[in-house]
Amino acid sequence: MSPTSPRCFMPDAAFVFAAGLGSRMRPLTDRLPKPLVEIAGATLLDRALDAFAEAGVDTAIVNIHHLADQIETRLDGRRRPRIIVSDEREKLLDQGGGIKKVLAKFEGRPFFICNTDAFWIGARDDNLRRLAAIWNAETMDVALLLAPRLGSVGVEWDGDFHRAEDGRLTRRAAGETADYVYAGVGIVKPQLFESVEEDVFPLAPFFFRAAEQGRLFGVPLDGKWLHVGTVAAIEEAERAVAEAKGVASSPR
Repeated sequence: MSPTSPRCFMPDAAFVFAAGLGSRMRPLTDRLPKPLVEIAGATLLDRALDAFAEAGVDTAIVNIHHLADQIETRLDGRRRPRIIVSDEREKLLDQGGGIKKVLAKFEGRPFFICNTDAFWIGARDDNLRRLAAIWNAETMDVALLLAPRLGSVGVEWDGDFHRAEDGRLTRRAAGETADYVYAGVGIVKPQLFESVEEDVFPLAPFFFRAAEQGRLFGVPLDGKWLHVGTVAAIEEAERAVAEAKGVASSPR
């Protein structure tokens, strides 16, 4: 494949969402920001940033708001990827607004987005490169990494998307179940946000609009996905990691 092919594109930057209040994890998150919750000795934030470093992503923009000093301290000294902190201490901008605030830093190029309440284990392939491999700017506005609704850890809802054979995604309708959930990592075009006038707005409607226009695609991740959205899910994730390590270290 030619290096100039749209499908060879690899984003060199990511926006990492670390500003949320973590309300579903209270009272734990009254004193500890959710991105700094540890699973098997590693924080959720470090797991995300380590994945970007391993994939060769140069820069991660991390937004901060709730207990922001703790996150800044954790980020201090990290060299890979290069960290840019987007300070939302004065006003929480929601995911879409957080992106808009730093939109110029992406210089018009598609970039990764990443939640910090989930990760995967047991992957044989690099899932970020797996996602980048399907990217085609001519046919897509958004590409999402997907996890199976069944078999993932911490999925307590009926799924998010149906996936066609060509990877195109459609939104689950009310009353339906869908085979896939959004795994918290995507690639988006910055042009989607250029005409937005509001400063505070959500991100999900951009996914749904892309789906309606046939420009939302996705690829299933490799490995097992763990969603850590509640205090109860922390123990479940710890157990899943321990079980995976036990399988990996057991003699054949």
